[in-house]
Amino acid sequence: MTSARTRLDRFMSQHLGIKRQKIRPLLAQGRILVDGCVARDVQQTIHQFSHVIFDEQVLQDHKPCYVMMNKPKGVVSATKDRHHKTVIDLLKREDRHTLHIAGRLDFNSTGLILLTNDGRWSRELSIPENKIYKRYRVEVEKALDESYIRAFSKGIYFNYEGITTKPAALNIISSHVCEISLTEGRYHQIKRMLGHFQNAVLELHRQSVGNLILDQDLLAGQSRELSKSEVNNICNIEGKVN
Repeated sequence: MTSARTRLDRFMSQHLGIKRQKIRPLLAQGRILVDGCVARDVQQTIHQFSHVIFDEQVLQDHKPCYVMMNKPKGVVSATKDRHHKTVIDLLKREDRHTLHIAGRLDFNSTGLILLTNDGRWSRELSIPENKIYKRYRVEVEKALDESYIRAFSKGIYFNYEGITTKPAALNIISSHVCEISLTEGRYHQIKRMLGHFQNAVLELHRQSVGNLILDQDLLAGQSRELSKSEVNNICNIEGKVN
């Protein structure tokens, strides 16, 4: 399937190599099963992960996959790169090239990165209106003070785009270390927000996305699959994994 959603008659026509008008008799004969149930409607929607059987022959059996990785430094958040190792290269699984990244991290940034084959899920994670907070631990070159907290809470103006960032939370941990929580994911956003104070980022580590916290025992470069509970509870996303 080239699309994540399609009509049943179109799906069957493509897979069986017959005209769509010939699908109705197959439905009437009960020869098509979708997710374990006999299909009756040619307009039924077939999703990316619908399980489709025709005459006991499996036509589609894609399973959703959700992976947490502790991204190390010096690795590109991309599926392919001619010059550097990518997060996909670090995965030790046969289906790694079917996955994409849900929320990138810069080349030298570390921490929680999510990979999936579920485009709807990754899109929902990236929409600022869903208010899914990403929390980062950041080490900076110059000492922090209360003015950072005030500025982040109001939003900082980016002259290049002509926009003001959405309010973000900054919590000072020590003189040169803070935790930052935000819902956006603009290009180099944290570095640019701190650049408003001419303060360079030395280390940036993503600790969590929504309710999902990076495993402390997951070493740099290691990964694991998320449980159904973790996928469903990371935030309030409609349409849960079964």
